[in-house]
Amino acid sequence: MSERLYETIKIENLKDMLEKTGKLYENNIAYKIKTEPGKYETFTHKQVRDMINCLGTALIDIGLKGKRIAVIGENRYEWEIAYLSVVCGAGTVVPLDKSLPANELESVIQRSEVEAIFYSKKYEEILTKIKYKESNRLKHLISMDNLKNSEGIYSQRELIEKGKELILNGNREFLDAKIDSEKMSIMLFTSGTTSRSKVVMLSHKNICSNLIDIASILDVTSEDIFLSILPIHHVFECTVGFLFSLYKGAQTVFCDGLRHITQNLLEYKVSVMACVPGIYEKIFGMIRKQLDKQGKLEEVLKREEQYRNATMEERKEAFKDIHDMFGGNIKLFISGAAALDYSIEEKYRLLGFNLVQGYGLTETSPVVAIGTNKEYRTGSIGKCVPSDEVKLIDVNSEKIGELVVKGPNVSLGYYNDADATNESFEDGWFKTGDLAKIDEDGYIFICGRKKSVIVLKNGKNIFPEEMENLVNKIEGVKESFIFGKTLSEDKENVKINVKIVYDRDVIKEAYKVETEEEIYKALANRIKEINSSMPKYKAIRGMIITEEPLIKTTTNKIKRQANLDEINKNNK
Repeated sequence: MSERLYETIKIENLKDMLEKTGKLYENNIAYKIKTEPGKYETFTHKQVRDMINCLGTALIDIGLKGKRIAVIGENRYEWEIAYLSVVCGAGTVVPLDKSLPANELESVIQRSEVEAIFYSKKYEEILTKIKYKESNRLKHLISMDNLKNSEGIYSQRELIEKGKELILNGNREFLDAKIDSEKMSIMLFTSGTTSRSKVVMLSHKNICSNLIDIASILDVTSEDIFLSILPIHHVFECTVGFLFSLYKGAQTVFCDGLRHITQNLLEYKVSVMACVPGIYEKIFGMIRKQLDKQGKLEEVLKREEQYRNATMEERKEAFKDIHDMFGGNIKLFISGAAALDYSIEEKYRLLGFNLVQGYGLTETSPVVAIGTNKEYRTGSIGKCVPSDEVKLIDVNSEKIGELVVKGPNVSLGYYNDADATNESFEDGWFKTGDLAKIDEDGYIFICGRKKSVIVLKNGKNIFPEEMENLVNKIEGVKESFIFGKTLSEDKENVKINVKIVYDRDVIKEAYKVETEEEIYKALANRIKEINSSMPKYKAIRGMIITEEPLIKTTTNKIKRQANLDEINKNNK
C-alpha cells in the first residue's frame, strides 16, 4: 500500500468535514464563477457552508427530513450546495446522470423512491410531467435556476433565504442533526441501462475514509485551483474533484465545455485537474499541433531526450513555454475512469507535467489506487491507498488474476439486490471484475475487464483494451473497439475483429485517399503492420470502419455489450 506522505484532518462524516475545514479555510475562495466573459463572482468557504446550512434547514422545514432527494444538472456550485445540504442532515442524496433520456430518468426516480429533486432548467418540463404520475413518490421540484418559488416549484435560492430566516429564529434541526456514518446516505446508479444498472449504497464513512487517504498521498493544498470537468454525478469527479477540493480548502472553477479546456486552464491558472484519458490525449495532440505549427516540434523532441533523467521540476522549467500555454500553474493531472495509454503518460511526464493514473470504482467511493510523487511507475495505477488491502484471486500462469479490495471505502452493497451483492462482496472483499498484475513492489497494473476478455480456441486470453491502445495510435483513428467473432461452422473458433471510428479529414490528409474503399484499404494496411508486430494468435482478422462514434458512458468508457449488440444487429 502507499505510504502516507502528508498530514490530514480526521473526519467522521461530511458534516464533520465541513465544520472542521470551514474553521481553517473560511476566508479562502471556494468557487469562482464566470458570470460573463471577463467577469466573475466568488464565494468563500464560509459562505458555502452557510448556504448549505440554510438550505438543509429549509429542506427539513418542508418535510424532507430522512427522505431521498435527487440532484441532476450540469457541473455548477448550486449542484454541490444541494448535494451537501441533503447528505449533511436532511436525508439520502441520489445524484443522477444529466444525460439520461426522459424514460430512463423516470425509471431511476421510481427505482430510487426519491421525493424531491434539485434540477437545472432544461429538466423542468419532463420533471413536471413525471411528478404527476402515480408510479413514483416525487412530490417536490427544486429549481437551481428560478429566483423565486412558483406554482408547484421551489427556488433553491429562495429556500436558502427561508433557511437563513429559520436559523435566525432559532431553528437548529439541521445544524444539530446527528449523522450515522455507517448507514446508506448516498445512492449511486452504475452506468448501463436502467433495467440492468445496479444502485450502489455508500455511507459517509466510505467517502470520508477515501478523502483522508487521497489527502495523505497527494500533494494538494488550500492554495490549489481545481477545474471541474467530468460529470459531477460520477463518483470520480464527486469525490476527487468536488469533495476533495472542499476538504482541502481549495478553489473550484467550472469548465465551459470540452472545447474550452485549454482556455480554462489558462484563464483560471488551474493547478489540479482530474479527467479521463481521452481528454489528456486531445490536449497532448493540441500541444503537438501547436509546436509543429510554430516550427518548434523537433527542438522540443530533442530537449525531451536531453531531460529524460531530470527531475520533474527541472523538466517543468525546461519546458516553461509549454506550461505557460496552460497558465503555468499545473501541479497535478489525475487520469481515471479508464486506462491511459502509457506512452501518453510518459510524454506528459517528459514535459514536466505530473500526470498520474488513478483507479477506482463506484463501489469503492471510488479510489483504490493512485500514483504519487514518491510512488510512481509508468503504466501502473500506483499502489493501493493506505487504508485498503488488495490481492488477486484466480491467478493464471501469467500471474494475472481478478483484483479484489478490502477497506473502509468499500460500499455497503447494492440496494434491493441481494443476489448481486452476494456475487460481488465476500467476507469484506469486493470483487472488482478487473484483471490485474501486482509486481513485487506492490504496483498494480490493470490488464482489462474480466467480462471483456476474449478467450481463443487455444486458451489464450486477448485483452481488448491493450489492442485498442495500439489501433488508436494509427493516424486518423479516433477510437476503436476490439471484439471476437465466431465462425458459423466452428463456434469455438474465435477471430479477433476491430471496429474503427476514423476522422475523414485526417485520413484524407495523411493517406491522400477519398473514397470509402480507399480509406478501408489504407487502414487495413496499418492493421497489417500491427499484426506483424504481435504473436499470430493476436492478429486482427476483420475490420469495420465508420465515422459514427462508439456507444460510451458519460465518463467516456466504451459500453462493450451495447457496441457488440449494435455490430451483431447491423451484420445479420
